[in-house]
Parts: sequence; C-alpha cells; structure tokens
Amino acid sequence: MERKTANRKMTDSAATEATRNTEPAQPLEYVVRIGSMRILGVMTSKQPYRYGDQVVARSSRGTEIGTVLCEATPTAMDAMAEPTEGRILRPLSNDDRAQSEHFESKVNEDLETCQRCVDALSLKMELVDVERILGGERVIVYFLADARVDFRQLVRDLAKQFQTRIEMRQIGVRDEAKLLADYGDCGQPICCATFLSKMPPVSMKMAKLQKATLDPSKISGRCGRLKCCLRYEFETYESLASELPPPGSVVLTREGNAKVVAHDILSQQLTVKTDDSRRILIHVDDVVSIVKRGEPHTSSRRNKSHGGKNKEIRSGQPPR
Repeated sequence: MERKTANRKMTDSAATEATRNTEPAQPLEYVVRIGSMRILGVMTSKQPYRYGDQVVARSSRGTEIGTVLCEATPTAMDAMAEPTEGRILRPLSNDDRAQSEHFESKVNEDLETCQRCVDALSLKMELVDVERILGGERVIVYFLADARVDFRQLVRDLAKQFQTRIEMRQIGVRDEAKLLADYGDCGQPICCATFLSKMPPVSMKMAKLQKATLDPSKISGRCGRLKCCLRYEFETYESLASELPPPGSVVLTREGNAKVVAHDILSQQLTVKTDDSRRILIHVDDVVSIVKRGEPHTSSRRNKSHGGKNKEIRSGQPPR
C-alpha cells in the first residue's frame, strides 16, 4: 500500500513538472521598446513578462536590449506607427548589461572614427550618433544632411574599421532631438523620447486657436519645430469652439441684439458689443439665438486674401 502511494506521488510530481515545462499553445505577444531611437516592436515570447522588464530581443536589426511596455492588444497596436517584429530571447542578464555599458562608453570614440572617415571623403553630412547592436551584428550611424549623400565608400571604410555590418540612417531634426535632447521648456523629459509613438504634424492654426504666443522661440521645441504638445488639446479646443458663434456674429441676448467681438473658448464666454456701443462679457448660455452667424477667420481665407503669403507652418518646416 505504501509502495502504491509512493508511486502515485512520483507520478503526480512528474506530471506537474511536465505541465510546468510545457510551452503555451500560442506564444505571448508584447510591445517592446528597443534601440536608441526607441523603436516599438511586437515581440513574441514563451514566458510572461511585466511592464518595465528589460529583455534581450531579436529584431530585424539583430540582437538588442529592449524594455517591455505592455501586452500587444489591439488598442496598443493601433497606437503604434509601423511596429517592427521579433521575439524575446531572454531576460536581461548582468553580462548583457555590462556589454551594453561597454558599448555606450565607446560612443565618443566611435563618433571620432566615423568623423575621420567622413572628412577623408569630404562628405556633406553631420554625424549625430553611433549605435552598436548588442549582438555585434551591425553598427548604425545616424546623420543629418540637406541632400542625398552617396555614402557607399564610407560604408566600406567603416566596415573595415568596425569589422561588422554598417547601416547609415539619415534622420531629421526631430529625430535628432529624440536621440540627444533631454528636457523641454516645461521641465519634463521631452515627449518624443518618452511616450510618443507617433509624431503627427503640428500647425500654427493649433497655436492660434489655443491663443498661445506666436513667438517662435516660445512655441518651438528642442528640435526647432512647433511643440508636439500644441496638438494634445487641439481637438478639445475645436469641439468647444464649434459651440460658440464666431466673432462677427449678431446674437440675441437679454440686453437685445449684440455683435460678438471675441470669445474665450475654455470658459465658453463671449465678449459682445451692444447697440449702445457697450462691451459686456456673457456666457454662451445667455445667447437666446443667433441672428446672423459671422464667418470664422480661417487660415485658408487669410492665405487667399494675402496672396498665399501667410501659409500654415507645419511641423516639417521651421517657424519664421
């Protein structure tokens, strides 16, 4: 009887161990941030991870260190711009961390090596950063240039220096800020280097609607382009503004007819001019009806009336 009980316990233990080592029917998927450019990728894994876990992942670029952000849910996927794909190999070990720190300590030396090769070929390009992939499969060189650069000979020269595959990547000034900048005027880490996965265009119309200062030095970010945060509340401002009669409208109030001179979008208040030339501040709820709706002063109408001189400034163009 005791022997049967012992055999049963051994069988149960073996079954438990087998179940523990059995891989899940479907691999888990996580959103992982990798590389100096903080690329977002959808990585498969055989074991579960939590937010903030550092891992070693295999992407299209090679073996590199990544940070797990969340599970790859449909909502998370929609917020990503062209995510790369790959798989998580293992949790980050002390040896991996030491190797990464060694590569980071050689960045200045690598930049000097690249700059010597660029100067030797008299190429018109500005080096920004050099990134070594953890597995040593490649070295990525980030640079700025006003025009297309023929860097085929440069790649051959750098391959001899680094003894690995070289990838040249031309970036814009917003990407340069993403690589090198730290804090914005608000005192917080810059958005593009922390949580932004997409960088949609930002226009001067957004600053004007929010009544922000139009001084380029105050509405431009570290990249020299319009601040990304101008877009954050733009849709809310547009929605609230659509509920207000535009300036120039004639409205019926308790004081009689009045002409809308200006409005405060957030407080939903109107500055109106009465028939006896008084200017008073009223809430939009005090408007009984709109006698005549004025035409909103859109940027497109101003551009047309001024011969197209006052064009909107997009994020890809420096404010003037």
